[in-house]
Amino acid sequence: MDVIDHYDLLIEEQNDPLRDLPVLQEYMSKWDGVPFLEALELSKDKSVLEIGIGTGRIAVKVAPCCLKMTGIDISPKTIERAKDNLKEYGNISFVCSDFNSHEFDETFDVIYSSLTMMHFENKAAVITKIVNLLKDNGIFCLSIDKNQSEYIDMGTRKIKVYPDTLDNITSLIGATSMSIVKTIEIDNAHIIVSRK
Repeated sequence: MDVIDHYDLLIEEQNDPLRDLPVLQEYMSKWDGVPFLEALELSKDKSVLEIGIGTGRIAVKVAPCCLKMTGIDISPKTIERAKDNLKEYGNISFVCSDFNSHEFDETFDVIYSSLTMMHFENKAAVITKIVNLLKDNGIFCLSIDKNQSEYIDMGTRKIKVYPDTLDNITSLIGATSMSIVKTIEIDNAHIIVSRK
């Protein structure tokens, strides 16, 4: 199944992590959570880009702590839900597009992504684009799933993904003008914090 169709279908199935019960939200924090948010070093003078904003599960915590935020996602229905979920925040711009092909007209102090890199086959190209979008001294924070399955299996459908490894991602980042500040291991993910 196509990635866009999968995420659009999740919205039709009322799958919205921002609106999940607290127990499910706690479960999702096993991929990002407090260590991830602290690594962003947010402040009211920073511009932020989230790659794969989804329905706004992380953005709802980031938007109040920054000057302005852009959230990009490939799924039209997911972006529409994010706009509804985050309508109280006037500092968020929403972009429905493929990150790889979208032409941004600004750079950012902070770029982050959680559970999205697995959808990109050419990870080197994604990281190169991130470097170009990041301001000097900017932070890139990435959460990668420890699961090495090549599919997201929903029972009724499977979505092809491209698993990440800590070694591969840190090697790709190390080949750019970014330096890895730290890596953090949490329950279900590795968090990689880099600075340009």
